Amino acid sequence: MLKQVQHHGESDPLALYVHWPFCVSKCPYCDFNSHVRASVDQEAWRAALLRDLAHEAHEMAGRRLTSIFFGGGTPSLMPPETVAALIEAAERHWGFADGIEITLEANPSSVEAARFADLAVAGVNRVSLGLQALDDEALRFLGRAHAVAEGLAALDTAQSVFKRVSFDLIYARPGQSEADWRAELGRALSFGTGHLSLYQLTIEPGTRFAALAAKGELPHPDPDYGAALYELTQEMTEAVGLPAYEISNHARPGEESRHNLAYWRYQSYAGVGPGAHGRRGGKATQRHKKPENWLKALEHSGHGIVEESDITPREQALEALLMGLRLRQGVDLACLPVPVVDAQAVARLSGEGLLIQEGTLLRVTPAGMLLLDAILAEIVLG
Repeated sequence: MLKQVQHHGESDPLALYVHWPFCVSKCPYCDFNSHVRASVDQEAWRAALLRDLAHEAHEMAGRRLTSIFFGGGTPSLMPPETVAALIEAAERHWGFADGIEITLEANPSSVEAARFADLAVAGVNRVSLGLQALDDEALRFLGRAHAVAEGLAALDTAQSVFKRVSFDLIYARPGQSEADWRAELGRALSFGTGHLSLYQLTIEPGTRFAALAAKGELPHPDPDYGAALYELTQEMTEAVGLPAYEISNHARPGEESRHNLAYWRYQSYAGVGPGAHGRRGGKATQRHKKPENWLKALEHSGHGIVEESDITPREQALEALLMGLRLRQGVDLACLPVPVVDAQAVARLSGEGLLIQEGTLLRVTPAGMLLLDAILAEIVLG
C-alpha cells in the first residue's frame, strides 16, 4: 500500500508500463486517433523507448520488477525484437521478482495473432485480448474491425501460446437484453480463460459515443438495467470459480492481474513511452502525449517527461482510497498518510449494508459496488 510508495527499499514492488502510441485503425473511444501510422521507424523507436526506460531506472534504482505491461494503441504490432529488447533492458536495470508477469494488450485479429508465438519467445507470458463482444452486430456498433470468428480464432491461438490469457467484454449495450447477456457471458465462460474483464458500456466525453448520445442517436445507459446485468455477472462468474477481485475484473485464484493490482494497491510504477503516466514515490510523472513531442524531449533532456509534480499526502490518501475500494479486499486505512475518511459516514453506510469495516480494513460490499462513486462522495472528509 501507500507506505511502500513513501519509503523505498530493495523489497518494494515496482511495476513497469510501456505505452506504444501507434494504432492501425481509428477507434471510437480512443484519444490516440491522430497516431494512426502506415509505417514507423522501428529502430529509432526502439532506441527512444530504451532511453526513456533507462531514465526511469536511474530514478527508481534498487527496486525489483513484479510486472511489465505493454499497452496503448496497438502494442501487439510492436516488433518482437523491440519487446525483447525492452524486457531485457528492464531486467538488467532492475532485476525481476520471481514469477514476473509480462502482459501485452492485443486486438483479436489474425494479423496480430500470427505474432503471438514470436512475442512469447520475446518474453511475454500473458496476453490481454480486446474481444469486447461475441456478437458481430455489437462489434460493428463498438467500432471494432474484427468479427467474432476472427476474435475467437485469436483467443484459441493465444491460449495455445501463452500461460495466461485474459479478454474483455462490454455489456449493457443498447438493445442487449438480460437473456442476451446471460447467453453471451455463458459462452465466454465456456472457453476456460482464467481472467475476464467485464465492463458496462459508458459514454465518455469526447468520444464517438458521446457525440451520438448528444444527437439522441444513442440512449444513455439505464442504471437499473445496468445493476441487474451486474448482479447477473457476479452470480455467473462466482458459479464457475471466477469471482470479482475488482469491480470489473474476475479471475481464478492466483490469476489476478498483478500489474493492475499494483495500481489498485497504490504501489509505485514507472511509465515510459508517449502519454504514459507514472507514480514515483510521492511524485506523479506524465510523458508528452504526441509522439513527435516525446521524441524531441528525449533528444533534449534524455527523457520524455512533460510534467513531474509532487503529490500531497492528502492527494495520495485520496488516490489510494479511490483505487483500493475497487478491490474486494478493500483498503487498510492505517496505511493512508493522513485521515480522509468520515467515520460517521462509514458507520451509517455500514448499517445500510454498503460497507464493512473490520479494524482498520474498510471494504465495499457487493451491493455497495453498484454505488461506489456515491459512497466515495459520502465518506471522504471535506
